Amino acid sequence: MAAKAKDQEFLEYVVKALVEHPEDVKITRHVDEMGVLLSLSVNPADVGRIIGRQGSIARAIRTLLRVIGLKNRARVNLKIEEPTTAEKKSAGSEAELKL
Repeated sequence: MAAKAKDQEFLEYVVKALVEHPEDVKITRHVDEMGVLLSLSVNPADVGRIIGRQGSIARAIRTLLRVIGLKNRARVNLKIEEPTTAEKKSAGSEAELKL
């Protein structure tokens, strides 16, 4: 298995520290002529934790990824995958069970 890129390792470290379900964090890395695209998928219950109020946490993570990209001479972008409707419903019922 190939070693993970520094930007992917950094994103995984930060996101797993923020979410309640770190085992559900999945990051895919795609490189093309436009740069590097990191796609982040988390548990539907944790999406709000990653985005933050008015997108402040997501904006901060994107800024830090751009700095890492500049250091490695690459343009790094982050895409946060939105959960499907079925995933949202299951996360909502799971949250009700915790109460």
